[in-house]
Amino acid sequence: MKIIAVCGLGIGTSAILKVNAERALDRLGLTADVDASDLAGIATAAADAQVILTSSELADAVRAAIGRSFAEIVEVSNYFDVEEIGAKLEISLG
Repeated sequence: MKIIAVCGLGIGTSAILKVNAERALDRLGLTADVDASDLAGIATAAADAQVILTSSELADAVRAAIGRSFAEIVEVSNYFDVEEIGAKLEISLG
């Protein structure tokens, strides 16, 4: 399973989201490869991803950048809230 955390530049908030997604997955007892990406590189980074984590503010830009994809875009309100990220990943991953 591959998850991509996306922010505008791929060096700050996506790194925070990546670490907290890994913590959330650990709490759920799940494993996945979690990578961080910037918006410009998301099409390539998410080519084989199942889930893309991003903010509501960037979600439309991510959709436009990736075009048709099987990856689900999950919008996270608070990148620091491991509980929120875990709950949304649990719904997304079933």
